[in-house]
Amino acid sequence: MANTREIQSRIKSIRDTMKITNAMYMISSTKLRRARKELEETEPYFYTLQAMLSRIVRHVPKMEHLYFAEGNNKAAKKKCFLVVTGDKGMAGAYNHNVLKLAKDQIDSCKEYSLFVVGEVGRQYFHTQKIDVDEHFLYTAQNPTMHRAREIAGRVLELYESGDANEVYMVFTTMQNAVQTQTHMVRLLPLAKEDFNTPAIPVNVYQEEFHFEPSPEKVLDHVVPNYVAGYIYGALMESYCSEHNARMTAMQAANDSAQAMIRSLSIEYNRVRQAAITQEITEVISGAKAQKRKRKKKAKGAAV
Repeated sequence: MANTREIQSRIKSIRDTMKITNAMYMISSTKLRRARKELEETEPYFYTLQAMLSRIVRHVPKMEHLYFAEGNNKAAKKKCFLVVTGDKGMAGAYNHNVLKLAKDQIDSCKEYSLFVVGEVGRQYFHTQKIDVDEHFLYTAQNPTMHRAREIAGRVLELYESGDANEVYMVFTTMQNAVQTQTHMVRLLPLAKEDFNTPAIPVNVYQEEFHFEPSPEKVLDHVVPNYVAGYIYGALMESYCSEHNARMTAMQAANDSAQAMIRSLSIEYNRVRQAAITQEITEVISGAKAQKRKRKKKAKGAAV
């Protein structure tokens, strides 16, 4: 059994660790609130872009375009994966879930291109001997629209040049305060059925659309913005999910640390009580020995 000094040292070490986990919890909580606020402020713009695409598809249903599945006639079946991970660990299963899904998809492909956002993902694929675009060095911290446009531009360039036939994005969304879910979504080519709107009654007025110079040219401008907006939203969702997972992990660590401190405190009190009992026993034993010694001397003197 450990002595009181060792137990006190362990309790102090756990309390020092709790200071770190508490600080990480508070930092993640602050960043999560700010990220959710930024995402909510930008969502109306991207919802408007999605509605605009739906209106274009509704008015020109037979149109073929490179960005839509019907207009994508490339012979090569090479896929591009954009994987969003964190830059740090200590976030529960957040990074593991993303990397597992991405690894399973990559293993099933013969030809692919891989872009990774986040240092954890780059280190993982490096250890797995999986090639990653070395020039695609984007961090997962503080996503911005500018960064999303740069990523979208790189992905669109790969798709338009024919080096990728399909573009997928693997990221995490926050379902609620305690639950996240990992998704793989196809960014390109777009599917017209995803933009279909419910049937409009005959008596409802439908606006006339005029495309200048042509519907294809309009889509050339709208779709890249839509893809950039989707990437930005996915980056923000992943960023929020990471901090939510880290908050959950830090809270679990704090609960475990408190349970350990309670257990060690009980053990400390037992050891301390045992030490006190032993000291009392030794004092009593010594007193009895002295008493016997005095009696023996007194008996010898009487003889």
